Amino acid sequence: MTIAVVGLGYVGLSLACLLSKYNDVAAIDIDVHKVSLINKGMSPIADSKIEAYLKSRPAKLQATSDACAAFETADFVVIATPTDYNEKTHQFDTSSIESVLAEVEAQNPSAKVVIKSTIPVGYTKTISQQYPSLHILFSPEFLREGHALADNLNPSRIIVGIVKEYDRADAERFANLLLVASDSKSAPVMIMGSSEAEAVKLFANTYLALRVSFFNELDTYAESRSLSSEEIIQGVCLDPRIGNGYNNPSFGYGGYCLPKDSKQLLSNYHDVPQNLIQAIVSSNETRKRFVAKRVLEQQPQVVGIYRLAMKAGSDNFRQSASIDVLKIVKELGTTVIIYEPSIREESAFGCMVLNDFEAFADQCDIIMANRWDDALTSVKYKVYCRDLWKRD
Repeated sequence: MTIAVVGLGYVGLSLACLLSKYNDVAAIDIDVHKVSLINKGMSPIADSKIEAYLKSRPAKLQATSDACAAFETADFVVIATPTDYNEKTHQFDTSSIESVLAEVEAQNPSAKVVIKSTIPVGYTKTISQQYPSLHILFSPEFLREGHALADNLNPSRIIVGIVKEYDRADAERFANLLLVASDSKSAPVMIMGSSEAEAVKLFANTYLALRVSFFNELDTYAESRSLSSEEIIQGVCLDPRIGNGYNNPSFGYGGYCLPKDSKQLLSNYHDVPQNLIQAIVSSNETRKRFVAKRVLEQQPQVVGIYRLAMKAGSDNFRQSASIDVLKIVKELGTTVIIYEPSIREESAFGCMVLNDFEAFADQCDIIMANRWDDALTSVKYKVYCRDLWKRD
C-alpha cells in the first residue's frame, strides 16, 4: 500500500512509523523543521519507541511538506491533524481536516480517507455529504502521551467507523493494515457506524477523566480532613471491580485529549438530559482552584511551579493543569516563577522562567509539583505535591 499520513504529532507520527513497517508512507506536516528532523532519523516528540524506530528509519518512510504530490499516489490518506476545542463555539475546530479533504478531492478522489483526529459525534456523516466523491472513514486512536508507538504496537482494540455499508471492505482493509503491523495479532477489531465510533472515543476519554476527577475529589476530601489519601485509595482500589488505573491524585486532568474530549462530549449533550458529564468538566476546574487555595493558605510571597509537562517523559504542555493553577495563583496577586528547562525564553504565561534549579528553589517559598521528581528531594520541606506514588 501507499499511505499518506497528514499531521505528525503523537498520533500521526506513531501511525506513520507503524504503517511504514510494511507499506510506503509519506509523512506530511506543514512544519518543515519537524519534517527535516524525521528525515534525519530524529524524533520531534518525546517517545522512546518512536525515537528508536527513527534512528534506523526505513526507506519506506519519507517525511515531506508537499502534500499534493503525496496525495496523488496514495491508496489511503490518514488525517491526524489537530482539532483543538474552541471555548467560544463549544466545538472542535475541524478546519484542518476540511483543508486536507479539499486537497485530496482535487488531487486523488479515489483515495480512501481515514480521519484519526478526534471529532464531534456525527461529523464523519456530515462531512461525507459535503465531499460525496470521497470515501471517508473514521478510526479513533487510544494512545498515551510518550507511549504512542507502544500503544499502536499493542492496541487494546482497533475500531473503524463507516458511513455507508459499501465502505465496510475499505474499513476492513485499513483495520488489517493496523493489525498486521502490530505486535499483537489478537486485538479485537470492530467495524461500526462512524457516529458510534466517534462516540466510543469521546466516552472512553470522558470516563478516564471521570476516574481522575473521582480520585482527585477523594484526595481533596482527605486533605481537607487530614486523612491519608494513600491509605484510602489503596483500600478502595483493592476491590477488583475498581482496580488501580487512573487513581493517583494530581492538580487535575490535562493533556491532548481528556479536557477537550470531555468538553466536546458535554457539547454533544446540548439537547440530551445529563448531570454527570457536566460534573466531570466542572470537577476539574474545582480541583485546580482547591490546589491553588491550599498553597495560598500558607501565605507565600513567591510560588514556584516545577515543570509544566503533564507527566514524566512527556514534552506536552497542552492543557496542563499546572498552567491553569499558576494562572489562578497569579490572578490572586502572588508572584509565580517557573522551572522548565525545555523553555528557552525568559518568561512564559506572564511569569519568569528559570532553568537553574538551585536558583529557582532558592527564590521560592513554596514549590508546586504536579508529579514528584527525585530532583526535589533536597527541598522536600517546601514542596506541595499530591503525587502519592510514581507511575509510568
